[in-house]
Amino acid sequence: MNLFSTHINQDKNLLPYDGTVKYFGSLYTVAEANACFQNLLSSIEWKNDEAFIMGKHIITKRKVAWYGEENFPYTYSKATKFALPFTNHLLLLKQIAEKHTGASYNSCLLNLYHNGDEGMAYHSDDEKSLAPNSSIASMSFGEERKFLFKHKTTKETVGLYLENGSLLEMKDATQTFWLHRLPPTKKIKGARINLTFRTMLS
Repeated sequence: MNLFSTHINQDKNLLPYDGTVKYFGSLYTVAEANACFQNLLSSIEWKNDEAFIMGKHIITKRKVAWYGEENFPYTYSKATKFALPFTNHLLLLKQIAEKHTGASYNSCLLNLYHNGDEGMAYHSDDEKSLAPNSSIASMSFGEERKFLFKHKTTKETVGLYLENGSLLEMKDATQTFWLHRLPPTKKIKGARINLTFRTMLS
């Protein structure tokens, strides 16, 4: 199933079953979104991500940052990060995400993809440190990129393009039944920054 459509219905669930995904489209003008991108690029403490896979220590070209209301530990791919204090800009973006989704968030994982060669393999954000079935608000700045979901059992896929300045919400049983990924592409030369606002268990 493909949803590569320019028409946006913010109330529509993009998943056919077993979860809820809503796409709000771009919340900003192009100038505002570009300004947010530049602010995040210069103000966030970016570091290359790392993972331990089959006993190997892997350092990615993609960079990440982890922020929160508390010094939350977050472990994925067998590597642990500790949250830095929210910046004023991140708090503002969090408030905007909360206004549109109606949810509350206490943390944010950021990813910096320098170009289309960098992506993310299929995975679920289902770590035990996250509140179960809670909302995850994904905000994107920079280059528009394709985003895919795949059902863990039926293998049905759903896709859409994430615009500069856009907001996507994943909630309910989405992480239990669906995987998601950002596929690499040779067509994209510019960078993209993605923020995923989350709710960590205390």
